[in-house]
Amino acid sequence: MTNAMWMQSVEWLAAAATDPRACKREWDQGNGGVLLEAGRFWDVVSVPEPLGLLALDILWCEPLRVPGPTLVDSAARRVGFFLPPDPASHWVGDGLRHLGRGSWIAVPPPYRSAGPLEWIIPPDGTGALHLAVPLELALRQANGTLAVLEPLGQD
Repeated sequence: MTNAMWMQSVEWLAAAATDPRACKREWDQGNGGVLLEAGRFWDVVSVPEPLGLLALDILWCEPLRVPGPTLVDSAARRVGFFLPPDPASHWVGDGLRHLGRGSWIAVPPPYRSAGPLEWIIPPDGTGALHLAVPLELALRQANGTLAVLEPLGQD
């Protein structure tokens, strides 16, 4: 990414903060992430790490579509997919959490990790997000693959 793209992604992400200037200052001077409210510019679907990483691999297989911003929390072993806000959405699945309006998520700056928080795919500043239908299909496919592989690992 160029410096201009990094700046654009910082501005885009910080716009979700209650105080964007304080958010950017904390990213520049602090060591951690900041809490940003979901539901205004984006929602987050958080899934267990094995499911999320496999689903992301599946999403990368679509040659004409680059996956949207994706965050990993290595301490919690979860992957968060940023997608358009949808208050009517009902994401259902074992270990799946839909974070929309009224939910908060710790987010590192797009240019570096913050402790266990790291961008697998940082926001590009254009507002591009994961699309709900391809994400849901990838999660279903990944879940099916993991269901088949799990009994093999129990020997």
